Amino acid sequence: MITYEDIKNNPDITTYIKRADEALEALGFTEHSLAHVGIVAENAGYILKTLCFPERTIELAKIAAHLHDIGNLINRVDHSQSGAVMAFRILDNLGMAPDEIAQIVSAIGNHDEGTGKPVSPIAAALILADKSDVRRTRVRNYDIASFDIHDRVNYSVTSSELKINEERTAITLKLTIDTRYGNVMDYFEIFLDRMLLCRNASEAIGLKFKLIINDQPLI
Repeated sequence: MITYEDIKNNPDITTYIKRADEALEALGFTEHSLAHVGIVAENAGYILKTLCFPERTIELAKIAAHLHDIGNLINRVDHSQSGAVMAFRILDNLGMAPDEIAQIVSAIGNHDEGTGKPVSPIAAALILADKSDVRRTRVRNYDIASFDIHDRVNYSVTSSELKINEERTAITLKLTIDTRYGNVMDYFEIFLDRMLLCRNASEAIGLKFKLIINDQPLI
């Protein structure tokens, strides 16, 4: 049985993730390397564990999270679909069961806000975990004067927390933003589609999505 640790420690997969991130760096995108996929995997696992999904479902979600951005190695455009094809080949070659491959590939192919839908609990958890990873350390550009809007928004976020309430009825993304570098309108300008997808993903697993920025409820 292929585990998350097997995938995380596979040197070929690590190479694909690092090279994909290098391609995005050349295009001016924020960090999408091992730090990002690690955070997404932990949060996807947290969501499904808190909602009492089976351990193997949680494991598959973490595998999908680790692999979800490798399609950027081919091109940023349609990276979720190309990444799904790459993941299929990798997991098939490793001997994973077809039904498990199908669940992972479907989640990866549906994680992007352009074409994605929460077609399964794994896909929903991946969407929520991926779109909530907003943080200062994703910014590669150290020249504040030349920040674009993506740099400003990520750099402005000084803390980020994704949490399900005790009643397991709502999931909240709580952000603290340093308004010297970005503001709430900047955030919504680039992330509105992502937040709408998060709302759909939350509803697919029986939760209400909430967004709080600087202690102000916005969604």
